[in-house]
Amino acid sequence: MTELASQQRIATMLDQRAHDLLLGHSFAHQQIGFIHTLDIDYGKPMKQRTLLEVEVAAQQKRQQNSTAHHKYRAQASKQLHKVIETAIFKQLEDMDGVIQNTIGIEDNVATMLDILAVKSVSVGRLEPLINDSSWLGRELVSLVNLPYYRKQRSKTTSVKVDSPALALRYIGLDNLQLVIPTFAVRHWMPHSTEPFPLLKRRLRDAAMANAIAAQKIAELNDVNPIHAFTLGMLIDVGRIALVRLYLKTFEQVWQRKVQIAREAQQKNLHTALMELKPDPLFLTTLLSNKSLELSAKVIRKMAFQYLPFDHVMAQLVHGVHQSSDVFPMSEVMLKARCYSQYLNLKHHQLIEEDEVEAWFSYHQFTKNELKTLETSNFTNLAIQID
Repeated sequence: MTELASQQRIATMLDQRAHDLLLGHSFAHQQIGFIHTLDIDYGKPMKQRTLLEVEVAAQQKRQQNSTAHHKYRAQASKQLHKVIETAIFKQLEDMDGVIQNTIGIEDNVATMLDILAVKSVSVGRLEPLINDSSWLGRELVSLVNLPYYRKQRSKTTSVKVDSPALALRYIGLDNLQLVIPTFAVRHWMPHSTEPFPLLKRRLRDAAMANAIAAQKIAELNDVNPIHAFTLGMLIDVGRIALVRLYLKTFEQVWQRKVQIAREAQQKNLHTALMELKPDPLFLTTLLSNKSLELSAKVIRKMAFQYLPFDHVMAQLVHGVHQSSDVFPMSEVMLKARCYSQYLNLKHHQLIEEDEVEAWFSYHQFTKNELKTLETSNFTNLAIQID
């Protein structure tokens, strides 16, 4: 295997590991074969009393029953997820429905992102659009009234802002180019991600880290940093849609199957179904295989006039190795995704130094890029409100 092929294999493996980590630390450990200390055989079996013959027979029967039940439950899960997969793919055929109903993207948000990309942007052009999005107006007012930003304004005034129009003017256009994409993506996040309680927060943090990394890398490579930040945020919209679709579809299909089993008095099937929960392995596979392609479709449907994202997303979906000329923005996005995933894996101690070296070499990070990223803040927007 060539060095490049080895690096590509490691990059693919780490990308999957990062997807696994979204669904839980213990799940990511399981997927890489992590062995818990208590499971290690140290060669010194614990002393046990000798089981009576009747106890041995009872234990064997329990094990047989347990094994049979686990097999039955696994089969029930397999059949359930076949129906769920078919239902999800059917819903994905209706992109308008995915955008409007599943994610909840409003037309005026796409228009705002587009307007913010042009030099002739003004607060006056944004104000009526924000007034049509009451949730965004509330978010902007809340932002400028945070104690941290009220303190920044205290040199001139510390009056509490109570209207979106005034908040817009305090925040300023330069800041709005970062704030509005961030608030939009947060607004689209699923309200609940049970039984994966940390998934929503990890999706949000991943989007933020990805967007900031894209902005920093773009600044060093003569690529529009605002475009890079915006696409860095939007590139995960496919993940958001798939998480929403899977959790909602699982609940709908599961409830229907439970009702049918109950009415048909299929006790074993009903018991097995009652023990089933959303499957992290199904979801991580779905995210890994379909999220980027879905993001590209959603972004294309948003029909931007001034944000040149469609060709970049097509290149990312089909693989940059398939293109003779790689767009600079595509390279920025690949590096940003790599670095944001690295940060999460490193935080959870799920990546080794040799893996990091191979991953960064594969994406051809420069020393200047890595030095800049190492000193960057990936949790908060670097904005000043006067």
